[in-house]
Amino acid sequence: MIVLKTDDEIELLRQANLLVGKTLAELAKIVEPGVTTNQLNRVAEEYIRDNGAVPTFKDFPNPYGNPFPAAICTSVNDAVVHGIPNNKPLKDGDIISIDCGTLLDGFCGDSCYTFCVGEVKPEIKKLLDVTKQSLYEGIEQSVIGHRIGDIGSAVQREAETNGYGVVRELVGHGIGKEMHEEPHVPNYGNCGTGEMLKNGMCIAIEPMITQYSRQICMNADKWTILTRDGGMAAHYEHTIAIRKSGPDILSSFEFLEDVLRRKRI
Repeated sequence: MIVLKTDDEIELLRQANLLVGKTLAELAKIVEPGVTTNQLNRVAEEYIRDNGAVPTFKDFPNPYGNPFPAAICTSVNDAVVHGIPNNKPLKDGDIISIDCGTLLDGFCGDSCYTFCVGEVKPEIKKLLDVTKQSLYEGIEQSVIGHRIGDIGSAVQREAETNGYGVVRELVGHGIGKEMHEEPHVPNYGNCGTGEMLKNGMCIAIEPMITQYSRQICMNADKWTILTRDGGMAAHYEHTIAIRKSGPDILSSFEFLEDVLRRKRI
């Protein structure tokens, strides 16, 4: 069942999602060669808890009964999603998708951003740029009266026009008091199909785009999803509310992108 949110509930969702954005900004300060994903995880969990929230990913169970052991997912290079933090240092030229979730005042935040580590090859930077643009193409379709298929079709068109693969097995989702609610929000589909978008519907749109083939496989840890051909993967995610005025982005890349700009100066 899809639960439509009131204006007050949407504002609570906004605060949870802004905290995710601020957490990602803290991580943006230290994403660089030599840093381990375990270090990133420690900073994230401490920041989330210091701000009165709970990291929703930690101890989240998968279908195999294995609880996720960390506060953030850190997916490096050919890891699409659900990468487990470890002690391996990041290297110059890597990319890392950091997915973060919070529970604050009873409502969930969820957002993801793919970072460059040091100097990244232009063809990899293009993958990131197209993936992020595909997210905004999907958001643009998120208006009352459109359907879920309009979102997926827009994401798919942007990615595939540029020669990239669109992962089918993993999708976006509704969000509210629970991190994963109905409806499913695929990154592919046909215009005019699927659930109709209504005022108060809150969803997480999260393109997962691959450099080459869209085929994926699971790592032995039963969490990390990898590209089958070893190509790179990018992942961006915003939580939004469907409103009479149009799509309302509740999460934010503004904080972290400000950090990245200042690091380049």
